[in-house]
Amino acid sequence: MNKFVAWLKKEILEIIPPTVFFFIAFHLLAFTKALMLDQYGISASSSAAATIGALIVGKVVLIADKLPLINRFPEKPLIYNVTWKTLIYLAVALLFRYAEHIIPLLSEYGSLRAATRHLLDEVVWPHFWAIQLWLSILLFVYVALRELIREIGRDAAREMFFGRPKTA
Repeated sequence: MNKFVAWLKKEILEIIPPTVFFFIAFHLLAFTKALMLDQYGISASSSAAATIGALIVGKVVLIADKLPLINRFPEKPLIYNVTWKTLIYLAVALLFRYAEHIIPLLSEYGSLRAATRHLLDEVVWPHFWAIQLWLSILLFVYVALRELIREIGRDAAREMFFGRPKTA
């Protein structure tokens, strides 16, 4: 039982940083969208979608970090790993989004091919690409910060952002 509790604690601690980062980012995007739509008298309440999106991306990061090919360029400058990991996270996130939308359609259409065809016909492509663009940028920023913190150390990063802790 102690091994399970230790594993669960480790998993929760690993999922908190990406989930909090994307929770804040997605809520800022949802708020921006709501402000812009309000001008036209359209109300947009997407707080739940932003929260669920943050949880999904947090889980995507956690799963993708377990892939053996995730740290492909440890000896190269940080931009290599940042770009590589961003692409991996984007691919896994896209798979998650596809699965999220295709699973309900499978029972309705009976085959993966028919369900995919219907999904592709129903996608609002400008909305899809806008989400992908923002997700790419946010993932890149998240990965860059995470790699930088990994490189310089958590304590050094904390000191750079918040100053030295006062000693008694």
